[in-house]
Amino acid sequence: MRHFFLLIVFSLFVSRCHGGCSEVDSMTEAVAGENFLLGCISCKIREEVSAKATVDWYFKPLGEEEFRHIFHYDHPRASVLHEDFSSRLDWHGTEDPDIQVGAIYVHNITFNDTGTYRCTFQRTLFLPQADQRVTVEKDVELSVVTVASRELAAVISEIMMFVLIIGLQLWLIGILVYCYKKISAEHDAREARKALKAQAELLESKDSCDGVQLE
Repeated sequence: MRHFFLLIVFSLFVSRCHGGCSEVDSMTEAVAGENFLLGCISCKIREEVSAKATVDWYFKPLGEEEFRHIFHYDHPRASVLHEDFSSRLDWHGTEDPDIQVGAIYVHNITFNDTGTYRCTFQRTLFLPQADQRVTVEKDVELSVVTVASRELAAVISEIMMFVLIIGLQLWLIGILVYCYKKISAEHDAREARKALKAQAELLESKDSCDGVQLE
């Protein structure tokens, strides 16, 4: 459920078309036996330039020196390249040749998945003068735990949300009090005007009666 939420966040943060790209770091803690979203985003500097990209993922287990090539994506084909990840990797990135989101979904995380993951973008920019090739690499240090720990960012986020909710409630209470006072003041003013009007009519009626008696 936790990583399904993260997948929704990635989808909201990054449009899968050409615009609206924001580079967001991947989460780095996975829970054994669950699934995990390995995030990797590389935004184009100039969105108006058409491009094509491929994405490769590499894995270096904890304590080893060499990276293993585990995944390759060249739209629309995805290939799992290492037997340790057979039937465990799914593409969750951009469904378009112009790839900016290179995320993959890892099923059934084990403690053997602890280590460094490297995401590599090979991008070709189709410029008017000549095509330009760009390589972008990003590393994710993944740790696998038995039970998910509450990360500092999550705690701060919850505190900020709590403060925001309390602030909004106080603001609404202030608005209600202000509106009540304003309506009450207007009501009192109307009643005062009615009383003055009634008093004036009464005085006018009394003056008319005095004039009749004198005649």
